[in-house]
Parts: sequence; structure tokens; C-alpha cells
Amino acid sequence: MSVPAYDAVEKGTELRPVTVKLRREDLVRYAGASGDFNRIHWSQRVAQEVGLPDVIAHGMLTMGAGARVVTEWVGDPARVVEYSVRFTRPVVVPDTDEGVAVTFGGKVADKLDDNLVRVDLTALAGGDKVFGAARAVVRLD
Repeated sequence: MSVPAYDAVEKGTELRPVTVKLRREDLVRYAGASGDFNRIHWSQRVAQEVGLPDVIAHGMLTMGAGARVVTEWVGDPARVVEYSVRFTRPVVVPDTDEGVAVTFGGKVADKLDDNLVRVDLTALAGGDKVFGAARAVVRLD
């Protein structure tokens, strides 16, 4: 995949959405890789005791999955020079084979100097908005 040309990209350009399915087994794998074994990510009882509706996905797992919208568009993760997310709600992961589908989207919100563009990102899980303010700054050709 080639890197989009800065001059060819316009404000409002929509990035192709990416849908990621998260299941409880994915949370276990992520916990092992990240070292984050907080029980809210695998124990329904503990999650509900602290006021959550059920087990929730790790924030960093959700954030990383959301970055795929940008990295797939630009073709090179090294071109992402800044990335930040504010969450509005957690991603609840039911104990089913289907898990939950999280759909990430993005739109070019601004063209900056030095071949940089700002992309605003969205995330929806079960129809609920997951990302509040989510932005990436990307260097184009």
C-alpha cells in the first residue's frame, strides 16, 4: 500500500472503517502480552462488584485496535507521529463465541504544515460510542 500524497488528501476525507471482534480469549491473550491481569478484564464477578456491567476490554487494547484505521490508510505505522484517545465508555465483552464487534472510523479533520494531517477517530461497540476525543497526526508524502 502506498502512502497517500499530502496534496491529494482533502479535509473531510473518510478513512476506510475497520471492524475488530473482541472475545474473552483475546483479553486473556492481551493480559499475558501486556502484563495487565486486572480482574475486571476476565472476572464477571469482580467487574460487576466495581460497578461495571460485565468484563471490559483493556483500554490500551482498544486504543491499539483503533490505530489500525490510520496505519492501514497510511501503510506505515512509523508515519503516525501523535496518537491520543479519550474514552467515553468501556468496551463490554460478553462471554459468548461472538464477543463484541468494535468498528473504528476516521476522517481527515485538518491539514497541518510539513505534510502532516490530523485524523479524528471514532469507535462504536454495540452501537455505543467508545471514543470521545481521539486523534492521530500522520505524516504523508
